[in-house]
Amino acid sequence: MTDDRYECLKLRNQVCFPLYACSKEVVRRYRPLLDRLNLTYTQYITMMVLWEEREISMNDLGERLFLDSGTLTPLLKNLESKGYVSRHRSKEDERVLMVNVTEQGLALRDKAVSVPGELASCINLGPEDGMKLYELLYKVLDQLKN
Repeated sequence: MTDDRYECLKLRNQVCFPLYACSKEVVRRYRPLLDRLNLTYTQYITMMVLWEEREISMNDLGERLFLDSGTLTPLLKNLESKGYVSRHRSKEDERVLMVNVTEQGLALRDKAVSVPGELASCINLGPEDGMKLYELLYKVLDQLKN
């Protein structure tokens, strides 16, 4: 006879496990694609925000990426050493650190444009399933933010 109290502790009953495993596997699939760009996954998603925004405060960047300053600071220093970003103090408020994409960083976008399609070819989800997954994941993220 099994004790039903422990059903909740079975791995197959956890939502968090397939989220964790999928995340790990997707990032693993990104690795060879991003190696060609000399970027880590975290650097890549940082560049995606900068390609979109061109300039953003470090605090806003951290919020968008769910990264704290202890993770973001060395990441930005590394991207700066590669010539992809620059950092400066805001003219309006010197306490605010701003991050800009450089021309070299913008040029990297042309090399990265094929990455999403290449990754999508590894994951055989139809458009409807992909959109459902996207919406569910953002619903979870929105609830966890608060």
